[in-house]
Amino acid sequence: FGSSSFGSRNLGRSVPAARQVGQGVDKQAAMGKTAKPERSGLAAGLNKGFIVTRREMAPKPSYAKGRKSQRNGLIKEVIREVVGFAPYERRMIELLKIGSASTFKRALKLAKKRLGTHKRGKKKRDEMS
Repeated sequence: FGSSSFGSRNLGRSVPAARQVGQGVDKQAAMGKTAKPERSGLAAGLNKGFIVTRREMAPKPSYAKGRKSQRNGLIKEVIREVVGFAPYERRMIELLKIGSASTFKRALKLAKKRLGTHKRGKKKRDEMS
């Protein structure tokens, strides 16, 4: 009974700002992606710490992972020509050839079922059309 799951009935306890209803935490801020404020030079407080000049870091090589290069695009194209399409991809192409709104949606449903997420399904449908 001690949790704040009973709406406004928190029995006099203060509820942290992040857990209050209707106040979602910004994902970027939670992951530490925003620019940090300047240090105050004090030992306590929100911006505590020694004042230093911040260096601009070079981007990590791992950030480039998954980026489509010309070489990788060519390799994928050759593989696609040699291997062909999976059975579900052939069915998607047939649905997209019909061209009606319902078959367009049906192709997305098929891709979602096979690939797991809506985003992946949309990407596959765009690739097939």
